[in-house]
Amino acid sequence: MSAPSQLPTPAHTLADSMLSRRFGKETVNYFSSSPLNRLSFLRTEHSFLSSALKHPSTKFVLLNNLAPLTRSPAELYTAKYDEVRKLVAPDFFDRPEEESIKDFDSRKTNPNLIFLGLDESAKEGGMAWKIYTGTPFFALDVTPRGSEAQQTAAKDVTSALEEQGLSFFQTRVVTTFSPEEAAIYAQARALMDWNNRNTFCGTCGNPTLSKAAQPPRPPCSTRTTISNLSFPRTDPTIIVAVVSHDGKRVLLGRSKRFPPKWYSTLAGFIEPAESIEDAVRREVWEEAGVTLSRVVIHSSQPWPYPANLMIGAIAQVSEPAHEKINLEHDPELEDARWFDVEEVEEALRVGVSDLSSEAGAEYKGGLRLPPPTAIANQLIRAAVDAEYFRGEKCSL
Repeated sequence: MSAPSQLPTPAHTLADSMLSRRFGKETVNYFSSSPLNRLSFLRTEHSFLSSALKHPSTKFVLLNNLAPLTRSPAELYTAKYDEVRKLVAPDFFDRPEEESIKDFDSRKTNPNLIFLGLDESAKEGGMAWKIYTGTPFFALDVTPRGSEAQQTAAKDVTSALEEQGLSFFQTRVVTTFSPEEAAIYAQARALMDWNNRNTFCGTCGNPTLSKAAQPPRPPCSTRTTISNLSFPRTDPTIIVAVVSHDGKRVLLGRSKRFPPKWYSTLAGFIEPAESIEDAVRREVWEEAGVTLSRVVIHSSQPWPYPANLMIGAIAQVSEPAHEKINLEHDPELEDARWFDVEEVEEALRVGVSDLSSEAGAEYKGGLRLPPPTAIANQLIRAAVDAEYFRGEKCSL
């Protein structure tokens, strides 16, 4: 089955190599393959950030309670600096870090402003910095919070934009943006959410400052040991399409919150000191009672709700006796069952729908499956694709 057109198609997936001939074309998923060069090593270079903030080409992804500003559900809106000037002073990055730390007052609230990266495909009219040229992107939190003046400024900015016919897209999961915009939005949302959640140090309890260094505080062990304080976290999660021993059936499960007839692949968090493959075997046994043999990592998908990395796998049962379903271990699933490949293929053609979508409420067919923007769909496609299992060998 061919990949759906709404998925990213980065150039490297078309490149020929020994690995691509051996393992096939790389699978890319929605929310991945961002067009931005993150340039993470420049995030603490204030002269760069100050220039990028005010550059005429710079674009701002605006989030209000994590909802993105859009022209329509299918188009992300990116603001110019003049549109957000009331919230972000032109000297926002001009002060030396030492002064910012010295004068830091946790009682005063500033909007979260996060550098996302440089779009190097947009060189014309873009910002030039050393060997890098392109359009800078920032994420900006315009949620009214903080002092009365700060809230007023945020409301003034959002009201002016909404008067232009723009709106903040209120939905549980965004799957309607273009692949490029979806990847930029995913990065903005995940980082903004992390910053909003981590306003205090998890070790010493003091307020945090969004800078390369922390403000001077009583001694905190995070300054001298390895810790998770300073880095945005990503929660690794496995998600797997399970194939029967004879390759003719696929194991799918459903939660109570799923729409009627809607099934998906099994998933769960990776626990500390656990490999990806072990997590796949454990989750499938816990949720469905099925014992797996071989596990193959297929692809991954960033999932910014709030900060997961979905690690997709294809797994197989080696013996018929290991295929017996048992839901008595972990009561997470309402149902799990083996579906014939033919039924799954039919559902992929006519029965896919978004989990939160009301579309398909009158669906009269059989099995319903996740949409192409979900990695589950990609895994199911691979599980029923004979070419994926057959593969091509190459001599090295």
